[in-house]
Amino acid sequence: MQIVSLLDEFKCDLSAAPRLRCRARASLASRALSCVSTAAPAATIRCPHPRHPPSGRACWVMGAPSQATTWGRALWALLLATLGSAASQPLGAESVCTARPLAKYSLTFTGKWSQTAFPKQYPLFRPPAQWSSLLGAAHSSDYSMWRKNQYVSDGLRDFAERGEAWALMRELEAAGEKLQSVHEVFSAPAVPSGTGHTSAELEAHARHSLVSFVVRIVPSPDWFVGVDSLDLCDGDRWREQVEVDLYPYDAGTDSGFTFSSPNFATIPQDTVTEITSSSPSHPANSFYYPRLKSLPPIARVTLVRLRQNPRTFVLPPPGPLGGGNEITDSLSGPETPLDCEVSLWSSWGLCGGPCGKLGAKSRTRYVRVQPANHGTPCPELEEEAECVPDNCV
Repeated sequence: MQIVSLLDEFKCDLSAAPRLRCRARASLASRALSCVSTAAPAATIRCPHPRHPPSGRACWVMGAPSQATTWGRALWALLLATLGSAASQPLGAESVCTARPLAKYSLTFTGKWSQTAFPKQYPLFRPPAQWSSLLGAAHSSDYSMWRKNQYVSDGLRDFAERGEAWALMRELEAAGEKLQSVHEVFSAPAVPSGTGHTSAELEAHARHSLVSFVVRIVPSPDWFVGVDSLDLCDGDRWREQVEVDLYPYDAGTDSGFTFSSPNFATIPQDTVTEITSSSPSHPANSFYYPRLKSLPPIARVTLVRLRQNPRTFVLPPPGPLGGGNEITDSLSGPETPLDCEVSLWSSWGLCGGPCGKLGAKSRTRYVRVQPANHGTPCPELEEEAECVPDNCV
């Protein structure tokens, strides 16, 4: 007997002939099961539709005669045991969560997008720096909300570019209904400032122990922050607290370089890429800080497990952030030095002065980016040079 994959929908035919062949196909894993037996009694195998399986068994035998050989029974029991064990495993090589079935968590998103940490082109108005609402899900390993170096879905594209969540919500609901891979969808209010926080509660399941979410950077072309498949389970126990620093990502659907860039679709669409202090390597990039080895975190997420029992429900002790999604301007952060940037020199002006003597001409340039946080100051913006007047009479 050779087991090739999991069962999703299969057909079995056990006839009086001394040979058993089972063919199966898996719609999720796109693989097959095949088994061959040379000594099996006559029986009928009933195989359920994947949406209506019988309780506790993948398929069952009707009318199996009592004179079935011990070897045949052992083979069939081994087949069912193997299929049952395989069906409980997640796709891929992920570890299995054996913690108690349910765990509740408090999620706190903290924006750290301040003018001192990110002084270049920091949005002050129309609109000022802020965060969209948070949208996430607790799911299993066969679902992905977004992933680095992969293409985003149409729903995530709408969310990253315009903050529209309807299509993304429909995708989450479809994954929950058809694939049974999404256990819960959760959200948190928007943060009307670059520095502030918002919170939500979520429930994780032993078979759905992964958490993913996205928050749009406003304003931006298609930039966002979030986590991809963060596992809250550690073997046979739930993690008590998890903290993750967040950095900006480009959804790969819009080609803008700056926070206020107009919509200009990326054709063909690109994959999700992390924005760093040197990538994209273009001086116009709002996150371009060549003096830094890496960007400071632009946000942070903290997940704390909530203690509960049948009679009481105790929230974790209040932290320094308090509650709600009020603006917190006192959040400390690094001071990122921003060097002055100036334009190229203009052309030289006319040479002025008395005839027969040396005159002077000048040229100018202007400041493109004002220095901040002890960055390199601006150089001289006007320069003069000697010349000989050429318009004398």
